[in-house]
Amino acid sequence: MNVVARRVGIVLLCVVSLVACVGLAWWQWQRFENGGTWQNLGYVLQWPLFGLFPAFMFWRLRELRARTPPREQPVSHAAPPPEPDKTPIRQDAVDDDPELAAYNRFLAQLNARDQQETR
Repeated sequence: MNVVARRVGIVLLCVVSLVACVGLAWWQWQRFENGGTWQNLGYVLQWPLFGLFPAFMFWRLRELRARTPPREQPVSHAAPPPEPDKTPIRQDAVDDDPELAAYNRFLAQLNARDQQETR
């Protein structure tokens, strides 16, 4: 669907919404005049706001879209993942830090458990 047809459809939806809600406000006004309650008068004030809401959202989304910078290039999902870092870990650094060594043992256990579950 092209942009012009889409915008015309949105404008028509906003107009229909406003006309319908003004009609509902008129109906509530008639009820209020014929012995209705204050609640009917409240609806007389609310219905036009409900009718204007789609037009407000259309305007707001256009403003937000105009503020955001355009995307550079779409990311291709077919690109291969980057190669993992194959730099060897210095064993002296692992031996110096007991917390790091314990963490690495824990990761090795998790990897071994995951490998057994996937078989």
